[in-house]
Amino acid sequence: MITRSRRTGRALAGMLAVAAVLLAGCGTSRPTVTFDVDGASLTAAPTQFCDNRMENCSDEPNSRVTADVPAGTPIRITVPEDVSAGPWQVAYAFTRGDDPTPIEQRSDIATPGSRGEYTLILPSETDRLVTAQVQLFGAAPAIDPETEALEFPVRATWVLVGEQPAS
Repeated sequence: MITRSRRTGRALAGMLAVAAVLLAGCGTSRPTVTFDVDGASLTAAPTQFCDNRMENCSDEPNSRVTADVPAGTPIRITVPEDVSAGPWQVAYAFTRGDDPTPIEQRSDIATPGSRGEYTLILPSETDRLVTAQVQLFGAAPAIDPETEALEFPVRATWVLVGEQPAS
């Protein structure tokens, strides 16, 4: 026979376990990334963010930041420890001269714990940034069975959009 105090204790323990799970979900940190552009410091929240298992994801496209990035301006990108603890890189696009077609490139992948900053310098002083995107990788790379291409799942992204001059 279970006594009343044992039932109360079990019920309390069950409620505490549920509360701990709910609080753990609410406390999911969404780290920010800083883009330093021509003397201005812009803090971006993630535009896309998934948990460590890449199961619970959210999209916030309005979290991107926008700045006038003069041609040839280096962009210093600072990531917090939450990001630098995993593999990450910068994917970026820029235009060259009068050609409006974006050229896409990527930085080398920063291995976990190797660096917390990256300075993006476009190839030519006349190149204009279209977008810079910090990408935090999630699960291990896998081969897409249809294309046979190696895919790197991206767990979170932070985006800087460069304003283009009016033509």
